[in-house]
Order: sequence, then structure tokens, then C-alpha cells
Amino acid sequence: YEPWPEYDKELIKEKEIELAVQVNGKIKDRIVVSADADEEQIKQKALSSEKVIAAMAGKEPKKIIVIKSRLVNIVI
Repeated sequence: YEPWPEYDKELIKEKEIELAVQVNGKIKDRIVVSADADEEQIKQKALSSEKVIAAMAGKEPKKIIVIKSRLVNIVI
């Protein structure tokens, strides 16, 4: 007989996560970031997306809301 398989927490952790990027509450793009990315890295990746740049039309964001492992909302 073979022993029962062992549970390993490291194997179920996500390496990368996909986040929806919204501009004024409307989804404009999706980005993929590493699961351990901090809020600043997520903001930079979202702001560098071509679809987000086009949606912002040269305006500066007033507020950027990051909900970890869910979405990024950019208010202009």
C-alpha cells in the first residue's frame, strides 16, 4: 500500500493573480501581477496599461483604489 498524500500549502498558493482595472468605475483592462506584489507595484502596472492610458485621455488620476487580489479603480 501507498501512504496517504501529504497536504502542502505551498502548492495551492497562486503565483500570479489577475486584477480588473477600472477607470471611473468602468472596466477597461485586466492586468496580471505576482501574488506578492505590493500596492505601489500594482498601481504602476495599472497606470502603464495602454487601454487605461487611452481611457484616461491625458487626465491625471485624483485617486487610485487598490483592492488586493480583486481590482484597481482609477478615479479621474
